[in-house]
Amino acid sequence: GGAIIHLGATSMDALDNVDALRLQAGLDLLIAQLTEILSALATRIEQEADTAAIAFTHIQPAEPTTVGYRLAQYGQDLLADLGEMRRVRRGICGKGLKGAVGASASYTQLLEGTDWSVRQLEDRVMEKLGLTAFEVATQTYPRKQDWLVVNALAGLCASLHKFAFDLRVLQSPPFGEWSEPFGEKQVGSSAMPFKRNPIVAENIDSLTRQVAALPRVAWDNAALSLLERTLDDSANRRLFLPEAFLLADEVLKRARQLVEGLTIWPGPTARNLRDYGLFAATERVMMAGVQAGGDRQELHEVIRQHSLVAWQSLQSGAANPLAELLADDPRITRFVEARDLPALLDASGHVGDAPERARRMAALIRQEIS
Repeated sequence: GGAIIHLGATSMDALDNVDALRLQAGLDLLIAQLTEILSALATRIEQEADTAAIAFTHIQPAEPTTVGYRLAQYGQDLLADLGEMRRVRRGICGKGLKGAVGASASYTQLLEGTDWSVRQLEDRVMEKLGLTAFEVATQTYPRKQDWLVVNALAGLCASLHKFAFDLRVLQSPPFGEWSEPFGEKQVGSSAMPFKRNPIVAENIDSLTRQVAALPRVAWDNAALSLLERTLDDSANRRLFLPEAFLLADEVLKRARQLVEGLTIWPGPTARNLRDYGLFAATERVMMAGVQAGGDRQELHEVIRQHSLVAWQSLQSGAANPLAELLADDPRITRFVEARDLPALLDASGHVGDAPERARRMAALIRQEIS
């Protein structure tokens, strides 16, 4: 049988078409998993769309946002990854039947005297395989295809790395707002029994870092496979292609654990918003003062001075005294009555249209995965 199959063919006429089928099957499995994660994430976005929280820029407290809006950003990235993986999946092609250098000379000779053309033979075989053949190939299909596939997986892993990395920050006790699932008998540290390490998120970040390195190997294969073919790609493809899919598969399984088991802690979330949201809400006080006839620059300076005092108080471990400082300052109460300050300084109402945008993103996710 082998002698007949190999008649007129180079080995890559068989192997590269099979590899294309493997790429399709592997992407189908990963796309299905990503779709399930996005479905679960859309639910979490909707649940937390209105949950106010302090946002952090430069890992420093900034302005309020909502938990759902923060989750929606991960959803948006993953939705882009889904689109890219689907696009790459649709574009997967086999080598076809093109022989040793892609010119199909051996097949042309074999079919002399028959009613078949090389194109008809290739089309028939590809139809049986369920593949489209590249119009042009050398001894192999273009190795650019491997790069496109692995690059899409690396993009997916970048999104999941950020999600897991952010969770690790928010699970640390000084933040304390999120936590990944933690089993009743799970051990955080053999030396420190009290530890609750975010091991799932850490594992995701470790594995995704490895996937990020693989597109470079695929790039080298695409760029350095000279003329009609060298063997520079042969050995490493047996490593990095299955490795990329296996790693992405494991990362997706763990990411689903995080999304479905993620705990949002209301107490620490509200505490951080209370302690740090006051600073962001002072903009509303300043705007109200200006609308009542105050000088913007003067109000800005007064608020800045009180904010610095409040920061020092927080850093010493005391409560945030900013509301009291503003209420006791006649330069503020001349334009904004003290009784109006609590409502203006309520940071939970200073989230803009984040809830609506979060819900729209959840709806968009559901639309794209349905």
